[in-house]
Amino acid sequence: MSQSFVFRTIILDTQTLRTAVRPGSSHLPPLLICNGIGANLELVLPFVNALPADLEVIAFDVPGVGGSSTPLLPYRFGGLARLMARMLDYLNYGQVNVIGVSWGGALAQQFAHDFPERCKKLVLAATSAGAFMVPGKPKVLLRMASPRRYLQPSYGAKIAPHIYGGTFRRDPELALEHASKIRSGGKLGYYWQLFAGLGWTSLPWLHRIRQPTLILAGDDDPIIPLVNMRLLAWRIPNAELHVIDDGHLFLITRARAVAPIIMAFLEEEPKRAVMHPPGGLARAS
Repeated sequence: MSQSFVFRTIILDTQTLRTAVRPGSSHLPPLLICNGIGANLELVLPFVNALPADLEVIAFDVPGVGGSSTPLLPYRFGGLARLMARMLDYLNYGQVNVIGVSWGGALAQQFAHDFPERCKKLVLAATSAGAFMVPGKPKVLLRMASPRRYLQPSYGAKIAPHIYGGTFRRDPELALEHASKIRSGGKLGYYWQLFAGLGWTSLPWLHRIRQPTLILAGDDDPIIPLVNMRLLAWRIPNAELHVIDDGHLFLITRARAVAPIIMAFLEEEPKRAVMHPPGGLARAS
């Protein structure tokens, strides 16, 4: 599965980043993936494999995750967005399309806002606007606050149905398979990621994100209730919302169903940004 990727470890000042590029020949800009909290890049490979083989894809481990070094001091999302731009410079990329998953969705929003010329289109999957989100159940959030599921795969497999929902509720083998791909960066890296999002919110500037935006939500997501995705779709001027019949990790569990939706969006000609009317939240298609 990894043979089609070119893995590189790059150094930007004191920060080491592990990157993976799947070369492609498509006319579309490369797709840059911002992964979820604690998630190493191998976890998104099933999704990448569902995309057309000619689409160039860039994945990386954020600081403190997988094969990337853990910084002495934590980054905030603004600093991570700048680091991501420097990574693209190092790898010789200009403009990209960006997909952000869960925690990575916040990073993707920040990047699209801070570097609009580098981000052509934006895909947000199972994410929120940050501090002002409608939270999931307290028991789920408490489990998410600890890196234990990444440090102990057996524990991760045990709680997967409760925190991820959807297909994970019905398929115990899937939870074990997912846990087997985890490459933990350690407790500190996980806590640094939590710190990046402490008090962060995109709500005041979501209306300034002008890129065409596809928002994907699971209808059985214990971590990010659907109303949060509706809020994003309402506040981002040129956004469309698709609701997937699955849980938080639908990008993996429903990869072959979701990939065509994303590709159709990436292939679309850009539309003029229009603010959504203030009368209500955007409807799901």
